Amino acid sequence: MQIYLVQHGKNRPKDEDPEQSLSPEGEKDVRRIAETAGHYQVQVACILHSGKKRAEQTAAIMAESLNPSQGVRSAEGLGPLDDVQAWQNKTSSLDRFMLVGHLPFMQRLASLLVAGDQENRIVKFQNAGIVCLEEEQGWHVKWTLMPGIN
Repeated sequence: MQIYLVQHGKNRPKDEDPEQSLSPEGEKDVRRIAETAGHYQVQVACILHSGKKRAEQTAAIMAESLNPSQGVRSAEGLGPLDDVQAWQNKTSSLDRFMLVGHLPFMQRLASLLVAGDQENRIVKFQNAGIVCLEEEQGWHVKWTLMPGIN
């Protein structure tokens, strides 16, 4: 079983755009990562996003390349400061689901699943990056796809 965790693309500053939509650079990065994932034939059943504009836009761009069979929709509990433990049990029924959200939530969820401790950072997320977690005798990081190597 696999799940894909995605931090939304880079967004516009709040004083410039109160909804903090994706910036042109953020949109470009998300599109490049989505197309690369599509090229590698990443299979996504459904994309869930936090409902915030930047996450919704990121999810929509990912869907263009990955064509999730169950579509794209908003899900409760994927906000930046939401409780990751609420998602710990849900992950067992989310095979090939992509969760698009924010830091520190994505970081904490990955750490909780892999290390059993949401504060023990196991991977550094980047805007628009994908972290694939696989559950096979426990969760582990299978691969990552990031826009930059810095």
